[in-house]
Amino acid sequence: MTGLILIFIIGYLCIALENTIKINKSASALITAILCWTVYIINSPDKELVEKALAHHLSETSGILFFLLGAMTIVELADLYNGFDIITTRINQTNKVKLLWIISFITFFLSAILDNLTTTIVMLSLLSKLIKNDEDRLFFAGITVIAANAGGAWSPIGDISTTMLWIGKQITAFNIIKAGLLPSLACIVIPLIYMSFRLKGEVQKPEEDKNQADKNVSKKQQYIIFFSSIIILIMVPVFKTLTHLPPYMGMLLGLSLLWIISEVFCRKGDGKDKGTLSVSYALRKIDTPSILFFLGILLSVSALQSTGILAELSGWLTDTIKNDKIIIISIGLLSAIVDNVPLVAAVQGMYNLTQYPTDHFFWEFLAFCTGTGGSALIIGSAAGIVAMGMEKINFFWYLKKISLLALLGYFAGVAVFLIQDYLL
Repeated sequence: MTGLILIFIIGYLCIALENTIKINKSASALITAILCWTVYIINSPDKELVEKALAHHLSETSGILFFLLGAMTIVELADLYNGFDIITTRINQTNKVKLLWIISFITFFLSAILDNLTTTIVMLSLLSKLIKNDEDRLFFAGITVIAANAGGAWSPIGDISTTMLWIGKQITAFNIIKAGLLPSLACIVIPLIYMSFRLKGEVQKPEEDKNQADKNVSKKQQYIIFFSSIIILIMVPVFKTLTHLPPYMGMLLGLSLLWIISEVFCRKGDGKDKGTLSVSYALRKIDTPSILFFLGILLSVSALQSTGILAELSGWLTDTIKNDKIIIISIGLLSAIVDNVPLVAAVQGMYNLTQYPTDHFFWEFLAFCTGTGGSALIIGSAAGIVAMGMEKINFFWYLKKISLLALLGYFAGVAVFLIQDYLL
């Protein structure tokens, strides 16, 4: 499967060099995914087995995409009704350092309640209302990715890899919160302390959007749509827990309810803004290329997983390093290159509950490292991929401006985790 690995590497480089080669990263991701699966099925004696593997991974990927589609539409609708003004008018802080701490902690705790993907979408939409300068906003978006991943790592519903371990009975909800909270805090606090000595000046707020201001939206409608959106997003993990249905089902249920509410508002209106205050309009405004980029990335990685390349890599790490702590730290850093979901799945397949029982240090440390290690590169996590799409963040810009901060936080969190385990 050397050809498959070569295609993945070339595709990865095309995504990273998007601004240099002038080819949209979504196109690079999609063609990489198609070529990876094409090479796989051509070299496989059992074509039907490959088709079944593709159908399986497409099913999982489409669930994430529908989740993303629903979340982005809900956030966009809240924006159409000026919902974020409820928050932005209350955040009067313009000092860069103080605002960075505020945004980071909101992201950190919101990510644990929602999940890192949804939280990133919400916070990036919020940043567009708070910061005018593109460079400043990109930097805050990069820190938001670190905060979202750190916040998701200590909650059983905050990150998909942590949720996988929770569903697989490798960890329990209370113990992952207890073990992961302090290391995850260190993961965001240490970069913030470092930046507190380097950031200077004030941020400039964008001017009020006249199109937004002119909309015929009452305060009542604004509050109903905004708080309905927040409640719906918070209830998604609750819906999953109660029904055992995938998260995207809860997200689509919430979207349909919000759709009905907006239709009622549009029906009662005078018709002036009827078209621009509907879910149909919000669906046209969401960033579809970002969703296709996500599809390409996930399918590319799933090809590596299906061919056993990721399992071989994990096995090689085990045989070569022979130290569980170093292996998990390495897997965490590897998740910055390869999606943490198949990596965690590979580790779950390699080690069983007899070897490492529920709530063993091994599983809790794995949840933390794979949840936060992906922040080191912009395409290393779902939050990063969404930020790359929504804010058009360049791969090398992130590598230069954010990656060092992410690694600083990652190793700070690792140190706290190991010290905490030693003491307790």
